Amino acid sequence: MTTVPLAPVSTEIRQANRVSPFRLARAELRWIFRRPRTLVVLGMLALIPVVLGVSLTLVDSNNAPNGAQDGPGGGVLSAAAGNAFVLPIAALVVTLQLLLPLAAAMAGADAIAGEAANGTLRGWLLAPVSRGRLLAVKAFGVATVTVCAAGLMAITGFVTGLIINGPGAMFTLSGDTLSIWDTLGRVGLATAWVVLQLWAVGAVALAISTCTEHPMLVVVSVLAGTIVFQVLSMLSAVSWLHPFLLNKSWEAIPDILRDPIPSGGLTEGAVRAVCYIVIALSLAYARITTRDG
Repeated sequence: MTTVPLAPVSTEIRQANRVSPFRLARAELRWIFRRPRTLVVLGMLALIPVVLGVSLTLVDSNNAPNGAQDGPGGGVLSAAAGNAFVLPIAALVVTLQLLLPLAAAMAGADAIAGEAANGTLRGWLLAPVSRGRLLAVKAFGVATVTVCAAGLMAITGFVTGLIINGPGAMFTLSGDTLSIWDTLGRVGLATAWVVLQLWAVGAVALAISTCTEHPMLVVVSVLAGTIVFQVLSMLSAVSWLHPFLLNKSWEAIPDILRDPIPSGGLTEGAVRAVCYIVIALSLAYARITTRDG
């Protein structure tokens, strides 16, 4: 009886497992940005600061800078009228309540559940590529979408503010005038902080996505959880639960508009988001390593 040599097969498997991660990442990004819904969502998010800036200018706000002291919600919006620094951050504040989490949830849902529904995930699971590498590539794709979503809003918001108000209309809520470089640094800080929060939302969506083949179920679950968290954060009866709610520190973004910047709420929110990312990706890894093709 002739024995079939196994060495060549093992060599092929080892070579397949050594596929460059950059090649896998490029393939994932091509797949993501070929989806029409991804491009539509990013385009709509990029237009929101423009619409917001034009609307605030038309509606006017003669006392916009002073109105900023009223609160983190309407105050930031009123301050955005006539202030090129506040506009991009105000746009992030408004959309972080629902639209930006929706974009992150859609990216997480499409990453695994969407491909499972289309039948393309089976090829990944049957291929000689480790499940951990597969999850890392999908997590990278979700993170890229969140960076694009928040980054586009910040860029269009800043440019819109400059066009409408000019480079001289950049000042903090404390009344200090900022240079264009200081403004860019603070807008970048706000964008990075929002991206971290969206990474956490996307990681949760990715974890749920590994448990189902219905991407819409993932989106609905994440959005429902976001709304429930918002309701719970307003109930003093469950104040013991507030430190565990992801959106507990989302209202801290306007702190970047002050001088000096209060770091307590921002730091707490960043640490909480990192904990969510670690836990969610750990659960996703545990599930995907036991998932059948």
